[in-house]
Amino acid sequence: MAQKILVIDDDTDICLLLRRFLSKNGFDVAIAHNGVTGLATLDDFRPDLVLTDFKLGDMDGVTILAQIKERFPYVPVLIITGYSDIKVAINVMKQGAYDYITKPLFPDEILLTIKKALSQPSHHIVPAAASVEEDNNPSSPRKKSSGPAPAYILGNGPESQQLYKQVDLVAPTNYSVLVYGESGSG
Repeated sequence: MAQKILVIDDDTDICLLLRRFLSKNGFDVAIAHNGVTGLATLDDFRPDLVLTDFKLGDMDGVTILAQIKERFPYVPVLIITGYSDIKVAINVMKQGAYDYITKPLFPDEILLTIKKALSQPSHHIVPAAASVEEDNNPSSPRKKSSGPAPAYILGNGPESQQLYKQVDLVAPTNYSVLVYGESGSG
């Protein structure tokens, strides 16, 4: 059975181009030309991945991302935009977007990103806020949840606990952070 992708973009040409390209690559593709139609299509189509434009005529990317994550929290969402604004990219990633792709669109890049998103363990990304237990005291040890940790958080040892504390301290600030280590550390 082909994996399902919902494309939401107010540019008809981009929708048709993506549908043709993704269909040729073995995906079942549905398209919507605005946010309201896209959200309505979600319930019937039940996509494995959503590819949506950030600036739609009737709603913005943050709004549609929140609506998608509310209904289908484990469906990866890729945001497409003609504007490369790092603040917007960071914001949508914090809200649970899998990735942020700027126009012009390159088919190989889109296909690679889609395949990576769908090949993640259970191919689902949970917004960062949902994976971190709320704790107002960053110096206290991170509590272990009774359920399994999200697939993208690895490690329960003392070094990992120290890293979690450091992340909790820096995350709410505007400080620049340099992560160094082996390839893939950052």
